[in-house]
Amino acid sequence: MLDNKIALVTGGTGSIGAAICRCLAREGADVAFTYHQNEDGARALEQELKDAGRRCLNAAVAADDGAAIEAFAGQVEEALGSVDILVNNLGMTQVMPFALIEEEDWDQVVQVNLKSLFLSTRAVVRGMIRRKAGSIVNLGSIAGHRILEVPVHYACAKAGVSGFTTSLAKELSRYHIRVNEVAPGLVSGGIGNNISERQLEDYNRYCTTGRPGTPEEVAELVAFVASDRASYINGQTLHIDGGL
Repeated sequence: MLDNKIALVTGGTGSIGAAICRCLAREGADVAFTYHQNEDGARALEQELKDAGRRCLNAAVAADDGAAIEAFAGQVEEALGSVDILVNNLGMTQVMPFALIEEEDWDQVVQVNLKSLFLSTRAVVRGMIRRKAGSIVNLGSIAGHRILEVPVHYACAKAGVSGFTTSLAKELSRYHIRVNEVAPGLVSGGIGNNISERQLEDYNRYCTTGRPGTPEEVAELVAFVASDRASYINGQTLHIDGGL
């Protein structure tokens, strides 16, 4: 499905990010990924992908460091080739009520979830425009679409992913570049570890499949949307939430 493709994934060592890297590699892509602090996890994932016969490159890049992501994108192109697929997976949340959110909390959540989206996309999109080809998949969340008990700053940032996706999809369509959003519901691991037992019970009660999703299920959808098999899907938000 992704033979001879080069993919760049941000936030590659998180539970969903690592699953996406593995799935893209399994489908034939060579994979580059960024991470923040989990150097051991990055090394292990890199070795795993190389053992599977794929080329791999990674770097520690801060969410707000535009120069670093530009430099890494250049390294990827030099070492692996032109980036065909960008997966903007990097994200974070803080579990706190609105009344306790400080200005720096707001800025951090918006920066990691939304500004990083701009910086990483800007770093690779010029090459896609020159080649008139590419696929960008942004990881959103049902928190940006549904009435849920979630932190307000996280919901706002994820709602911004949808606006970014639809606007950019229109702008880049003239260059045959597709831009889509995958919006997971509750997923085991990662951010899903922060919810209470009561919230988990509520989710399972209203979710038609009666359970959280897995990182691997999200990764399968990301890989499909990124591939040429999804060539008629553009500017869309694809929910993967078990049916809420």
